[in-house]
Amino acid sequence: MRFVLRLLMTIALALGIGFGLSSFALTDGRLFGGSAIGPWASWPDAGASEPNPYTRAHLTREAALPLGRSEGLQFLATSDSSGRPLTRACAYRLVGHVPVSTFWTLVAVDENWINLAAPDANAALRSSEIARDSDGAMTLHIGTRLAPGNWLELVGDGPFSLALTLYDTTAFSGFGAGNDTMPTITRGACS
Repeated sequence: MRFVLRLLMTIALALGIGFGLSSFALTDGRLFGGSAIGPWASWPDAGASEPNPYTRAHLTREAALPLGRSEGLQFLATSDSSGRPLTRACAYRLVGHVPVSTFWTLVAVDENWINLAAPDANAALRSSEIARDSDGAMTLHIGTRLAPGNWLELVGDGPFSLALTLYDTTAFSGFGAGNDTMPTITRGACS
C-alpha cells in the first residue's frame, strides 16, 4: 500500500512540474524561444516559415496570426521597467529609441486585445506622427490624464499591455549597433 501511495504522489508531482513548466514556456518563453529586452517581450521566430516547437505552441495557444519574418516583429510589455504591472490608474512615460525599422506603431490593449484608446483620440501612436528629441529619442506619455507632447489617451480602468509593432525591422538580425535597445517604461502619478 505504501508503494502505491508513493507511486501516485510521484506521478502527481511529475505531472504538476511538467504542466507548470509547459505553461511557463508558452507564456513567458524567455528560456524557450522568446526574447526580452527590459519589460518588452517578443517571439522572434513567430514569423518564420518553420518556427521552433515552443513558438509554434505559443502561437497556437494565443490564436495569433503573426507578421512574416521579413514583414516585422511585435513586442509586448505587461509591466513597467521596474517590474510593476501596467494599470490604467497610473500614467506612464516611454523614453528612448526603438530598433531600426521602417515604421512602427504602439497600441494599448486589454487582456482580450481590445484597443483601449479613447474614442475621439488616435487608436495608436505611429512613428511618422511623433515629435522627437534632437538626438532622435522619443518621449511618449500614456494614460487617462492629459500629458504634454506625444500622448496616447486611454479610457477605463484595470490592467493593460503595450504592443509595439516594428515593420521592416532589423531587430534580432545582428546587423548594426544598438538594435537591442527599447524604450524604458516609467510609472508616473497614480490616482
